[in-house]
Amino acid sequence: MGADDYESAELGRVSVARLIMGLRAQGIRDARVLKAIETVPRNQFVEESYAELAYDDRSLPIQCGQTISQPFIVAYMTEMLKVSDRDKVLEIGTGSGYQAAVLAKLCRRVYTIERYRTLHKIAEQRIKDLGISNVTAMVGDGMKGWPAQAPFDKIIVTAAADEIPQDLIDQLKVGGIMVIPVGPVGGVQFLHRVVRTEDGYQDDALIGVRFVPLVPGKAEQL
Repeated sequence: MGADDYESAELGRVSVARLIMGLRAQGIRDARVLKAIETVPRNQFVEESYAELAYDDRSLPIQCGQTISQPFIVAYMTEMLKVSDRDKVLEIGTGSGYQAAVLAKLCRRVYTIERYRTLHKIAEQRIKDLGISNVTAMVGDGMKGWPAQAPFDKIIVTAAADEIPQDLIDQLKVGGIMVIPVGPVGGVQFLHRVVRTEDGYQDDALIGVRFVPLVPGKAEQL
């Protein structure tokens, strides 16, 4: 390793350590979640022009007018899911692939759906390059979920719905958890934690957030 490579690696370790300390300071306590955030290289999921900002606690633009969520939101949503190593998890909105990679460190298998073919291809390649083998991705309509693989232990939605989609509730196991942002684009949005019950579901609002909208159907272009 040359001097420049060593310096770059050292800066990377410092940046990751700073991020983890910041997440702890904001109340993230789950050691498994923090370890997953620490070990998934976020710099490999952002555009090269934003590489220097990869470990800042902020969202960043990606292709197709979408964003990679800020690390705190990724950590918080993941913590609220209470993922176990035996869980089958559905993610709606693959985006950069970062959230799926974090979940893959924590559960048995991740199924992830993206409406943009460009994002799907890029994310799938990134995940493959990292040697992650328990993620299955497809291009599809996230609002309809993945009926062929249902039921799921956990569902995470990374775009804001106007209301909680019944199709996704129906694909949760009884006792399963879904974390989803709900609210209008540009308006007040809150993360909700939905727990499937025998006769319906329990819904609790968590924190205020800002997400891109959950849009039905596949994207016609990109």
